[in-house]
Amino acid sequence: MNSSQQTNHIPFRETNYFSDFICNYLEQKPELGELYNRFPSLDNFEAQINEKSNSEHVSEAHRSILANTLIQQYANIKTSELTLQNIEDLKSKNTFTITTGHQLNLFTGPLYFLYKIISTINLAKQLKETYPKCNFVPIYWMASEDHDFEEINFFNFKGKKVQWNSGQTGAVGHFSTEGLDAVFDVVSAEFGPGKNAEQLKDWFKKAYLNHDNLTGATRYLANELFGEHGLVILDSDDKDLKRLFIPNIEKELVEKTAFKHVSETNKTLEGLGLKIQVNPREVNFFYIDNGLRERIVFEEDRFKVNNTNISWSKSGILKHLNTHPERFSPNVIMRPLYQEVILPNLCYIGGGGEMIYWLQLKSNFEAQEVVFPMLLLRNSALVKTEKQASKLERLHISDKDLFLKRSSFINKKVRKISNIDVDLIEQIQHLELQFKDLYLLAEQTDKTFYGAVKAQEVKQLKGLRNLEKRLLKAQKKKLADQISRCTELQEQLFPGQNLQERNTNFSELYLEYGKDLIPELLKSLEPLKGTFLILNLE
Repeated sequence: MNSSQQTNHIPFRETNYFSDFICNYLEQKPELGELYNRFPSLDNFEAQINEKSNSEHVSEAHRSILANTLIQQYANIKTSELTLQNIEDLKSKNTFTITTGHQLNLFTGPLYFLYKIISTINLAKQLKETYPKCNFVPIYWMASEDHDFEEINFFNFKGKKVQWNSGQTGAVGHFSTEGLDAVFDVVSAEFGPGKNAEQLKDWFKKAYLNHDNLTGATRYLANELFGEHGLVILDSDDKDLKRLFIPNIEKELVEKTAFKHVSETNKTLEGLGLKIQVNPREVNFFYIDNGLRERIVFEEDRFKVNNTNISWSKSGILKHLNTHPERFSPNVIMRPLYQEVILPNLCYIGGGGEMIYWLQLKSNFEAQEVVFPMLLLRNSALVKTEKQASKLERLHISDKDLFLKRSSFINKKVRKISNIDVDLIEQIQHLELQFKDLYLLAEQTDKTFYGAVKAQEVKQLKGLRNLEKRLLKAQKKKLADQISRCTELQEQLFPGQNLQERNTNFSELYLEYGKDLIPELLKSLEPLKGTFLILNLE
């Protein structure tokens, strides 16, 4: 592959794949202003740096614990000089992080895993150029304490679902990789022969067959893909890191801060007609221990672990927390707060769903006296191969056409390639003008005639529209082969009529482009651009 490429950018709103809420945020609509601290523009980072610098959570002691934890986590993994330097830099007061987080999806899951991390790496580079006196470290926060195994135990490859079945329970990061040898046999057959296929097989084998648990496997794979670019991979499921969070956990357990403040914010959001992403509980922590991951609830003046006999008084749970902080796992409401307590973080990069629930949380950050980070929507992209781009050109399919829903896409193509005009809009408009004249005549002569005119208009317009539908259907049948070629191409790029990045695994593109894939994506994705990228790779 040579390094030539063509790009096109489409506003997120025009793709029709992103919610009004996210588009309103990107357009900085004033009604959302109270939900975030600063909008992620290059200039705004200076104030964010200053505010975070003055936070108690970026003390020398905090930084030392963070760096030492990372050194331990990287002890048995081949680490690039850049990543090692980034870990060392975290001890310095002029070093800050840019963070993204993601589940431990099998073999990275959908493509947007790559886009999240590349957005994070590129923003850290851009900030270094703008603020050279500071260091900026890209962080991938592994969601190792998550429990939604069904969401992560598969990836899609060329329309097939490659799946790992396991009966394990608890935090997925603790899951044994036992049984993944059978999945390796499947992917070996699917990837086929060739240099790029062999590299994919090697990564899969070394990640999942040479590591005991899913956290270790994911760390290995992410490091192989992005280590040379300085990515630092963090597993927050750690006793020393959890110890830093104890004061915030205590406050949450005793005062129920999240429940009070996030509930109020949710009312504001509902007032704006927005759908609530997550709802706070009275206790926003799970209890994890040896395959157990259950909610902590407060009932009858006691803290209890759901579906177990474990319970404590208020003083008892606080004592247990100080002895075993690693057993307290933050839920979706408290995880962002945990992140910002243990990291010298400036900005969180996430998808649309993540942005929405983060925007529910600012009031709780204020109650906990933790600096609220800037929130940046990750890069989104559609990657077309040279062959696909050439076919699209021959079939006169524009980039915007590709984003149409299937029925609209087909109808537009039929109208475009048909040798007869199947759009009766002129006839419909002409008919409407004729009836306007009839309405005027009715008003001047006999107003009781008005209803008869209206009924006739409805009847004739309906007839014309039915004729148009029949004409369109006949042309679809006549042009079936051409339409099939168009829809097949759209299906390749929008599998299951969804965005490529939400379905396709990176392995499909890696088979095509090999080691050039990630450098090309790094070159093309601009984190602060704020548009959807369409990328033709040659």
